[in-house]
Order: sequence, then structure tokens, then C-alpha cells
Amino acid sequence: MTEKEFVSICRKYVADYYGLKHYSANDIYVVWLVKVLQNNKALLSTTNADGMYFECTYDGDKNKLYFDAYKHQRNRWVYLNK
Repeated sequence: MTEKEFVSICRKYVADYYGLKHYSANDIYVVWLVKVLQNNKALLSTTNADGMYFECTYDGDKNKLYFDAYKHQRNRWVYLNK
């Protein structure tokens, strides 16, 4: 599976999650992408302000795609002592 095919499939799953029939790459974008041997993984997000992000993992050995949806709960920062 090419990178382009994989990203297209991932975007479709994110669109299906929201019930979208039409979307663009500006609506659903890739945050991080990696391919190792026959496996692919991507983290995606959308322009929606709902705190959701998505993980797609393709297992090339089993020809399976895993789709996970996560909700961002909290963001905090701390000072680190050196």
C-alpha cells in the first residue's frame, strides 16, 4: 500500500466518524505518519474544535486496518528544574 493510498483510507475513516460525505485535506489533516516495512501508522486531526484526534494503523502481515478515536482531555505545562 502506498503512502497516498493509506492516507486516503485514513481520511475516509475520519470522515465516516463524523458522517461527512465531502471533505478536503484541509478539513482532515495528517499530524504524523510513518511506514516501517509493510506497516503504516498515522495520527490525524480535523479543523473541528472538539478535541478529537485519530490513529490509523495498518498491519501489512494481516492486511488489517485499526482505527482509534481519542478525545484530548487536558493540556498542562510545568517548569523543569535543571
